[in-house]
Order: sequence, then structure tokens, then C-alpha cells
Amino acid sequence: MTSLIHSFVGGTTGKWRVERVSTLTGPALPPVQRLAIFDGDHPAPPADGVWLLRGVTSYERYVHRAERSALVARQPDLGRPNATCAALIPIKKSVVWWELTQDERRMIFEERSHHITIGLRYLPAIARRLYHSHDLGEPFDFLTWFEYAPADAEVFEELVGTLRQTEEWTYVEREIDIRLVVEDSLARQCEDAIDLSSHSLR
Repeated sequence: MTSLIHSFVGGTTGKWRVERVSTLTGPALPPVQRLAIFDGDHPAPPADGVWLLRGVTSYERYVHRAERSALVARQPDLGRPNATCAALIPIKKSVVWWELTQDERRMIFEERSHHITIGLRYLPAIARRLYHSHDLGEPFDFLTWFEYAPADAEVFEELVGTLRQTEEWTYVEREIDIRLVVEDSLARQCEDAIDLSSHSLR
């Protein structure tokens, strides 16, 4: 995959309407009404932007060939018409995590936390893309983006709930969970699903 910067702008315009923001660990982000996503770099938020987060799509870290093949075979594309729910979850890991070697991080990531194995269980219901921000000097190390249909809202809650119980998450020092919906006739279904599942983050 060719590296490409993507910019996530929280403000008053954008395709995605913010339905809920949960600050799980660390400082919060200023509240916004909408989220816009742009291909390319934005050195500063647009005039209507409150905050700007940038990330780069790149090769998969910590993934063996067989695991990558399984992910490619089952991972759906973003932008499916029925995927009117989304989540942007920015994450920052501790200095201790980054001081580990690549092999040590792989051991925690998959051999003990089973991150890839867990994720495969929820494909193709949940579409996912990971953006790397650590080397850009951003406030977060990763921006995780998920899209799913309203009918799969509970499945998504199960996915993130399971990952947050793993050893890997003991190295997370900042995490914000931003839930979004597309403004269309299907969005109301997603809003109802978000309301029903909100207790899981409290």
C-alpha cells in the first residue's frame, strides 16, 4: 500500500455527524458537530475546523504473511452503502511501548493479545483502516477508523470491548471513541443502535 496522508477535521461541516464522544483515557478533544475526511495533508484546520488529526496509510506492522492473506481475503472495502455508522478512535501508547523492540511488540500484539485473531472474527461485518501518526509528530500514535451497518452495532461494541481487555491496551495512555453517522434515511437506525450500546463505555 502506498503511503498517503489523510486528514480528519472535526468542526461544523463534513459527511459524518458526531453522535457521541467518549474520552476513555487521557485528555479530551474539544467537542465538534461533524467530521470531514480529506486525502492529503492539511497543515492547519480549515476555517470551520476545531481540531485536525493526520495519519498515514502504510504497510501492516506485526503481521505475518498468512495473517495478512487472511485479512485481505475477508476485509471489506470502506464506503459500503449500508455502512452508515462509523467510529474514529484515536489512540496514543506509552513511552514504554515504543521502547520495546519490534519483536517484543509483536509478542504482546498477537501472541498474547491476539489482536489480529480477534479482528478476523468480526470480518466482513466491520470495515477497518488504520492510520499511523506516531512519526508525524501528532498527538496520537494511531487513528483507527471503522465502518459498519446499524445491524452490526452490537457486534462492533463486542469487538472494541474485547480488544480493550487485552494486555496490549495496558500500554494505551490516551484513547477517545468518536461515534458517527451519515446524514441519510438510514442514519436514524444507527443512532438508535448507538443509544442502546452507550452503556458499554460508561
